[in-house]
Amino acid sequence: MRQRLVSEHSDFMPSDRSVGNVVDEAIPFYMIGAAVMRRLAASRMSAFVPQPLPQGSASPGLRARVVEWRAWATLARMTSACAAHTGVKDGPMRSLTSASSTINRRSSTDSGVSTAGSRDGAKEGKEIMYLLTDEAPRLAAYALLPVFKAFLQRAQEKIELSSRDISLAARILAEFPEVLTPEQRVHHAMQELAELVKLPGTNLIKLPNISASIPQLNDAVRELQSKGFKLPDFPFEPKTDLDAQVLAKYQRVLGSAVNPVLREGNSDRRCPPQVKAYAQKNPHKLKPWQPDSKCEVAHMNEGDFFQNEKSCVISRPDAQLQYEFIDAKTGEVSVLKSNVKVKQGDVVDASFMSVKALNAFYAAQIAAAKANDQLLSVHLKCTMMRVSDPVLFGRAVEAYLDPVFRKHGSETFTKLGIDSKYGLAHILEKVSAIPDPALRDSIQQDIKSAMSEGASLAMVDSDAGISNLHAPSLVIIDASMPVVIRDGGMMYDSSGQLKDTRALIPDRCYATTYKAAVEYCKRNGQFSVAKMGSVSNVGLMAQKAEEYGSHDKTFILPSAGVVRVSDGGNVLMEHNVDAGDVYRSCITSKQAVDTWIELAVERLNATGEPAVFWLDADRAHDANLIMMVESALKKESLENGSIYILPPEEAMLFTLERVKMGLNTISVTGNVLRDYLTDLFPILEVGTSAKMLSIVPLLARGRVFETGAGGSAPKHVQQLVKENHLRWDSLGEYMAFAASLEFAGAKELSASLLDAVADVLEHRKSPGRKVAEIDNRATAFYLAMYWARRLASTNPSFAELAQSLEQNEKRILEEIAAVKGKPADLDGYFLTGAKAEEVMRPSQTFNTLL
Repeated sequence: MRQRLVSEHSDFMPSDRSVGNVVDEAIPFYMIGAAVMRRLAASRMSAFVPQPLPQGSASPGLRARVVEWRAWATLARMTSACAAHTGVKDGPMRSLTSASSTINRRSSTDSGVSTAGSRDGAKEGKEIMYLLTDEAPRLAAYALLPVFKAFLQRAQEKIELSSRDISLAARILAEFPEVLTPEQRVHHAMQELAELVKLPGTNLIKLPNISASIPQLNDAVRELQSKGFKLPDFPFEPKTDLDAQVLAKYQRVLGSAVNPVLREGNSDRRCPPQVKAYAQKNPHKLKPWQPDSKCEVAHMNEGDFFQNEKSCVISRPDAQLQYEFIDAKTGEVSVLKSNVKVKQGDVVDASFMSVKALNAFYAAQIAAAKANDQLLSVHLKCTMMRVSDPVLFGRAVEAYLDPVFRKHGSETFTKLGIDSKYGLAHILEKVSAIPDPALRDSIQQDIKSAMSEGASLAMVDSDAGISNLHAPSLVIIDASMPVVIRDGGMMYDSSGQLKDTRALIPDRCYATTYKAAVEYCKRNGQFSVAKMGSVSNVGLMAQKAEEYGSHDKTFILPSAGVVRVSDGGNVLMEHNVDAGDVYRSCITSKQAVDTWIELAVERLNATGEPAVFWLDADRAHDANLIMMVESALKKESLENGSIYILPPEEAMLFTLERVKMGLNTISVTGNVLRDYLTDLFPILEVGTSAKMLSIVPLLARGRVFETGAGGSAPKHVQQLVKENHLRWDSLGEYMAFAASLEFAGAKELSASLLDAVADVLEHRKSPGRKVAEIDNRATAFYLAMYWARRLASTNPSFAELAQSLEQNEKRILEEIAAVKGKPADLDGYFLTGAKAEEVMRPSQTFNTLL
């Protein structure tokens, strides 16, 4: 075996290191297990990291990079070879390696805010459109936009800064012009933006917005109704054609209704160097992982989307898909969806979640959490996956309250209109409204008994008694799982104490990614913020790629039967399903995939950092993407660095090893993992994903600059209302505006704004959590003062502004502090206006100077 391995792999090993020695190391470690083998390979990388070389020393640099990456490539190849000899099943690992003489050259575009593929914005991108959203970022915009506008005017830049309202309230109102008075009607910004993102030169800044669950939507509708907008109620059970029309309108604003429209391009997300440097100098706290941690990530092993997925690549130039359901008993054929247009080369997937297998999974995991004294937590994304995941969430609620649903579900709960997918809070509210006191008390006691006898629930708000299962929008996986890892595998229990959790993520498509991260931390301990490397992301999301575009092709099956996908009578895929199964299909366009690969190569060549495609050959969809990636890479010029294709679990281990060693890595992922990883790594690296720079190079050559990835911070609004202190950090908005200015050709304004951001960080002028500290409004002042200072040497009007701001610093801060510590009246939560702007601009001195 040894002789064969040495012979097969000697071509890939440089003379600096004996392939025989590597083989001797590899075989015994592989006998222990593939995971240990990969850990060995990753750890050996530390010996091969090239040091910066002086200019002109290309040949030694080339050799160093070849040693570094081919050593890893050799060990990777041996993984499969050893598997063949030992009979151990191993996942696929592909390495496509290229090196050049420009080893240490960093592209001038890699400044941290430069737009990938940026072109001169002198003629295009001259209108910057700032999209007003919800909650904390909307409130912050009231303080920040006047600063941006004032600086554009003083700089005499011919750039227009306008805004569009895409808040939940505005989107609801835009759907119902027929029931509003002319004065109440609003511009349908989403329709306009859907066209703008397909035009060259579009320059948008998009802040986090509410991805509404049905409870959130109802709260917003009630608020708007209270303000005189005669909106119809949400029809939970539509009975008439009018009800169906109203439901269709509300469904257009449910879940993640904004991002799929705006994201007519793929994603380039990274941590700005100014932010990373500050975090390393001033590291935030990560809770330690205990050696005996009981934290676990549990997933299904059968019956999930991963197992049932089928995928095909469209061969006809202009195909039209039809989705049909054939009832097993009657043979009746019903059309689920028709006339779905796809193009040649597009990837079409279909899969289903077996509710029978899901129910069994939940029952087993609830029992395991109880037996192991772990907090039970369920991690889904009911906001984005607004059709499928609420059903999965509801099944978890039913499993947790199984005795209650078996006793009352078929009759009483049906009459009460109880639907488990709305969560425990919905159930408790409905039960509390039962007029019969005996029945009400009986059900409440049954619920109390089930909860006391079951596993302890992880809490969202221990003080308020709000658990992980209270509402589908309360625990969003991309935000909740990074916090579990940050907090050493723990979540809060009902008494407010941290305790190990059993995190349930049913589907294996992505659960194994988090499982690998948790197991890595249990073995290796917590990361060091001061030393850890950085993970950027190139995400496949253009044209509603993958699962995030599946909503209109997701169906809850009414009975057992077959779901069939066909094109012109030619059956492409079919699945045998049972009643209640969750079926979904998604489409990934060839154009989206091609530009995704190009963007990955562009970032690789710009940085020299290795790029890892997180793709699993054992998953049907990924297998098709791997073929497309490998074919495309043969045509690309890999000038600087290495590209790998690894299953997500292995990609996570590979990346975490590099992070631990202080090395940077580019993750190249699909749409869902883009979402997950761009929360996970920023939260570990810099404490929040809100500080990430997110650039969407649109297919039509415009740009969308997104700020943050961590939501719209409702708790920040609660604090503002209670004590007039907004702790929202607008650093993400600052960085996005700098990138937007650069795209528009205002390079001096952009560069000076970045310098001002560095000043804000260096002088510790970011918002604090407590009312006695400075907040978002004071930080906006400091940004303006530092920015004016940076521009003072080249523009007299900024010199005058800088001097005025410096002279009035004390007075401005006193005016801001004077309003704090007492309640703030925003005159609304979802629909805000003049009063909210007044709250966010309390310093008349600052307002006048601007």
